[in-house]
Amino acid sequence: MIRWWIYALQLAELLVSSLVHVLYGLYIFSTAVAGDLSQALTDRFFKPNANIEVKSEDPSGTNVDDLPPIVLVHGIFGFGKGKLGGFSYFAGAEKKDERVLVPDLGSLTSIYDRARELFYYLKGGQVDYGEEHSKAYGHSQFGRIYDQGNYPQWDEDHPIHFVGHSAGAQVVRVLQQMLADKKFKGYEDTSENWVLSITSLSGAFNGTTRTYFDGMQPDDGKTMKPLSLLQLCRVGVIIYDWLDISWLKDYYNFGFDHFNMSRKKLGAWGLVDCLLGNAGPFATGDWILTDLTIQGSMGMNSHLQTFPNTFYFSYATKRTTKILGVTVPSGILGIHPLLFIRVLQMSQWRHPPDVPPPYKGYRDEDWQENDGALNTISMTHPRLPIEHPSRLVVNDSDCLPLQPGIWYYKIVEADHILFIVNRERAGVQFDLIYDNIFERCRKHVFRKTPQTLPNQAP
Repeated sequence: MIRWWIYALQLAELLVSSLVHVLYGLYIFSTAVAGDLSQALTDRFFKPNANIEVKSEDPSGTNVDDLPPIVLVHGIFGFGKGKLGGFSYFAGAEKKDERVLVPDLGSLTSIYDRARELFYYLKGGQVDYGEEHSKAYGHSQFGRIYDQGNYPQWDEDHPIHFVGHSAGAQVVRVLQQMLADKKFKGYEDTSENWVLSITSLSGAFNGTTRTYFDGMQPDDGKTMKPLSLLQLCRVGVIIYDWLDISWLKDYYNFGFDHFNMSRKKLGAWGLVDCLLGNAGPFATGDWILTDLTIQGSMGMNSHLQTFPNTFYFSYATKRTTKILGVTVPSGILGIHPLLFIRVLQMSQWRHPPDVPPPYKGYRDEDWQENDGALNTISMTHPRLPIEHPSRLVVNDSDCLPLQPGIWYYKIVEADHILFIVNRERAGVQFDLIYDNIFERCRKHVFRKTPQTLPNQAP
């Protein structure tokens, strides 16, 4: 009888979680559509008679285009400029600096695939996922074509600042390692020094226990439970890609085009094959959730370095507190409805007793502080399987001047999506975080001499 009650509670939780996620997705989609319609009507009926552009002289003689760009890299289910109309994943933070790029990468594709896409987004050309990787995971070797790179001069003398949210931070780390290992065919001069700084905002460095609540098996971190939120997600994504409605995919794309799951190529039996788990990214494991398990992150981290000439900074978020030694959510109103159930569940996380722990010295209590999507211990700095140099920051002035090769990290009271999508929800905290990030990139991070900013005397 007790077992049936447990099954009933699990089913109820699945239904509630599914409903909340679907409603939130519809909210984002409808908000984007409404914004686009409003803009179209404004342009149609209130178009100004003349476009007057006023350009001011820069007394320093510095061109904005000479500044190293700051590249904002989105996380899971995210999107870049050009998707969802005029909607901004980073809630308009890109407008805080004159030289910001917001690439659109696969929202559910693996961290490896996204790192490859990010390189060609910047340099230009056709995305090459690599022959060996493509054969191993059963997808096309080549993908999207960028006729013009967004920063084609990118090299060691023209390095870039990267800011990654959630899984986006790990994407940048993988890209930097690829640059160091010269993994891009035709680009033999790449090096880790092409990356000037990496700033992580709720970065997924060491995996998350949420993947197990959502449906990944904790014993291997690769397969999915037969009835789970991720299984529902898998079915929805496969059908979405199979239908291949061009205007809809232009508006939002999960990024699996190189798996060729369109109805035009698969047919009805191909759809059945994908749904049964015999083909596609979910069958081969070449998607982002396997990279976000503790096991998957450890495997990835074993090949990633922290480099001596790159500056690293991390904001780790949490929405939990301890009461009488027990970790619980820190209030109700401050946590987004999409995340409250997961904050509660993750704060009570217990590793299954019949499954070996993921690493030596593992303790449940280390993984209970969280922000509803990631565990706080995972966001500070890379620490598994080998801990990288790090330093806790309480006041920003305490860490100046910044030293390269060290992960400076700060603990922030926030849930996982406070600094994206909805600017008003974060209030003044939104401006403080992003102003601090951009100021650090422009004024405190340099290898040779401080850069001269526009409207600033040398």
